Amino acid sequence: MNFIIPDYNLTYIWLAFVIIFIIIEVTTFNLTTIWFAFGSLISMIFAYARASLTVQVLAFLFVSILLVVFARPLAVKYKVGINKTNTDSLLGEIGVVTKTIKDMSTGHVKVKGQEWSADLASGETIEVGEKVEIVDIKGVKLICRRSENRG
Repeated sequence: MNFIIPDYNLTYIWLAFVIIFIIIEVTTFNLTTIWFAFGSLISMIFAYARASLTVQVLAFLFVSILLVVFARPLAVKYKVGINKTNTDSLLGEIGVVTKTIKDMSTGHVKVKGQEWSADLASGETIEVGEKVEIVDIKGVKLICRRSENRG
């Protein structure tokens, strides 16, 4: 049985790939699938020009791989649209525990007048009122350790 797709349908198939890759990129913002969308777009143009399926697939692979290897690193380096917040200023700050932080259990820490969810950098327990140092931030949680500065 010979499976043949009419040429005009290939244009729509490549268009569907373009749309799918763009939707994935918009939902993830990883600068990964956008390059495959460009490859699909080039293949769609080849399909519209009635190039063979082999040429279309090779064009897709060539353009996609070329863009992933060369354009993605540049795009990641100069990526715009990510706004840094002032949370980085919390690194190294000392806060006070307002809800006990245990291993595998989120607590709360008050630092710079704001209360944050907090986890531990190690497997200890830190009780309410103790001081902690903020060593990292994961999402909206502070990662803390017991402060060496107890005063």
